[in-house]
Amino acid sequence: MRNRLRTLRAERHWSQADLADRCQVSRQTINAIETERYDPGLPLAFTLADIFDLTIEEIFFPDRPQGPTDPGTRR
Repeated sequence: MRNRLRTLRAERHWSQADLADRCQVSRQTINAIETERYDPGLPLAFTLADIFDLTIEEIFFPDRPQGPTDPGTRR
């Protein structure tokens, strides 16, 4: 899952360890999320959203292909 965690963290001049402390997780967990090797569970995603005062959808983006809409579905 794509995310903007690294950008949000850098804007606040926080290290990965700073953010990890705020989330009560390891620095390695933050690194794995930022490098898109790990998708956090909902509790951690909500914690991150609270820390940055954003919604989960403003931080994380699904890896959906951007193809044409199926003709049988409506928007």
